[in-house]
Amino acid sequence: MKDFQKEITPIAEDDLFIVLNHPNAKFDYPVHYHPDYEINLVLNATGTRIVGDTEEDFGKVDLVMTGPNLPHAWKSNCHEGHHVITIQFSEKILEFPILQKRLFSSIKELLMDSRRGLLFSEASNSLIVDKIVKLTRLQGFQTALEFFSILYDLSISNRQVLVSNQYDKSSIVSSAKSRRIMKVCEYIDANYEEQVKLSDVSALVNMSESAFSHFFKKKTGCSFIDYLNNIRISKASLMLSDTTNSINEICYSCGFNNSSNFIRIFKKIKGMTPSEYRTYIQQMLIKY
Repeated sequence: MKDFQKEITPIAEDDLFIVLNHPNAKFDYPVHYHPDYEINLVLNATGTRIVGDTEEDFGKVDLVMTGPNLPHAWKSNCHEGHHVITIQFSEKILEFPILQKRLFSSIKELLMDSRRGLLFSEASNSLIVDKIVKLTRLQGFQTALEFFSILYDLSISNRQVLVSNQYDKSSIVSSAKSRRIMKVCEYIDANYEEQVKLSDVSALVNMSESAFSHFFKKKTGCSFIDYLNNIRISKASLMLSDTTNSINEICYSCGFNNSSNFIRIFKKIKGMTPSEYRTYIQQMLIKY
């Protein structure tokens, strides 16, 4: 598998977690990864699930948890009644002091295990499914209690590890074995708002432009310009969900030099225009 897309989730610093409620889900999102934990519940659909180096069929109810930077995607034909509920929360949860207490030891173990992807058996997840569906209708402090209750129920449930011991997500996601790639990725993250030239990044790692382009593609699975565009579109997606800034303001603040080019690339990556995406995300995103 190649061309994993980096996603920046719409989680703000003061969010405990977010819920993305997708009635009639389209299953058109590419294989992607992000630095946050995710619990994904698929209802009334069948298809193929990709997590790390595994690709398996899934049934009418599919409940999976993925840890930070683990590539994943669900593929299915679109039918009326498909429903996907996604809970996302920051990788910083492991730093919460309460997670160090004895009562939370099973949750801490769950979070560690999820870094290899976890599938929960249908026999043990009916109560958890009900709680996740209920969570989309709750508000206020009760949501925090229900969130930790869901994590605890998952932590004591039967589960299957999805990713093999041989799978090295660091080589796919961050190319950690290459200090040069890491240096380039850090440079892009810090400068995506400005003009980022191939000549500049290749010089940064003392390579010719052609040699760097080949090297980057080999290490990351995507071209330099595709990686840069994915970062910029991810940043734009976050701004569309989290601010009231205009499309033009977001366009230029994410490093694009004209709005028509921004809209074209956004639609190519996300399958909808920026304004369509803003409406879509506002309808399904719940922050807690």
